[in-house]
Amino acid sequence: MATIHFDEPSPSVKRNKKSPFTVEWPTFFLALFIYSAWLALTYFWQSVPIVLLVLVGGWLVGWHGSLQHEVLHGHPTRSRRINDAIGSVPLGLWLPYPLYKRAHLKHHNDEWLTDPIEDPESYYMTGPTWQRLGAFGRLLTKVNNTLPGRLIIGPPVAALALWSHEFSALLRGDFRHVPCWSAHLVGVVLVLYWVMAVAGMPFWIYLLCFAYAGLAFTRLRSFAEHNFAETKEERTAIVENTPAFGLLFLYNNLHIVHHNKPALPWYKIPGLYRANRDAYVKLNGGLVYNGYWDVAKQYFFRVHHNPVHPHHPETVDAQEPVSTVRADQATFG
Repeated sequence: MATIHFDEPSPSVKRNKKSPFTVEWPTFFLALFIYSAWLALTYFWQSVPIVLLVLVGGWLVGWHGSLQHEVLHGHPTRSRRINDAIGSVPLGLWLPYPLYKRAHLKHHNDEWLTDPIEDPESYYMTGPTWQRLGAFGRLLTKVNNTLPGRLIIGPPVAALALWSHEFSALLRGDFRHVPCWSAHLVGVVLVLYWVMAVAGMPFWIYLLCFAYAGLAFTRLRSFAEHNFAETKEERTAIVENTPAFGLLFLYNNLHIVHHNKPALPWYKIPGLYRANRDAYVKLNGGLVYNGYWDVAKQYFFRVHHNPVHPHHPETVDAQEPVSTVRADQATFG
């Protein structure tokens, strides 16, 4: 494939020239706003109509998921500990931040994008896995590969898959994630103490209006962002013309830009994309959607992809290697 040149130099090079005390203020103030808004909404929840609570609560938790994605890529400071502290508060309850971080950084090995064994964020599976699902499991997978299915059953499918995966590891005697889960559960207790004891919100309301709705928003972003293609650059999509969701997802809807320059801060993605749109569309083979309404029209009644990866209809002796936690099971994608 021909080399495509872009107008802006690599952000990783520019970041190395920064002072160790550099702070990316847009991201810092975004984090401050998200946490402040979450505290205010949970505290005054009884004054908010339930429909609005679902929309705003889900938006804030989904936005927090986008913030977690941003900080694991080295923002807004040069300190990994400070960045991880910003992202580690478990507003979404279900997923430890360190597991997400480890899986997502591995996902950025673009040579293996969508591979169900090597890519921790693949929604594909191998032939043997597909066969082991049985009739009901295969039906559930097909429904989950439509947009309504991903938004409605996607959140509990993701959470239950992660928890069963982790529990199976414990049964095999693998305790490597126990410290991570222990720290995560302490954070969950603190979040729920604020929500239930201080704000007086019933657990089911937080679960529905914040955790479930927030994960549904993130399932929308991840639904169409990757698809198998023989050329690695053509596996990553672009969703244009969606200003509100673009802000919610911190412009990861322009996903080819993020994979091309993963160290670029979120607020510089739109400008770089506008300056190089034709080059990016050429780079990803024209995998472009005109907003999420376009995604909905295409995949409301049909699946986004065949669940079995074209390179893994079967494995040697029909034996499948044990993979790491997958993001369709365990991450915000």
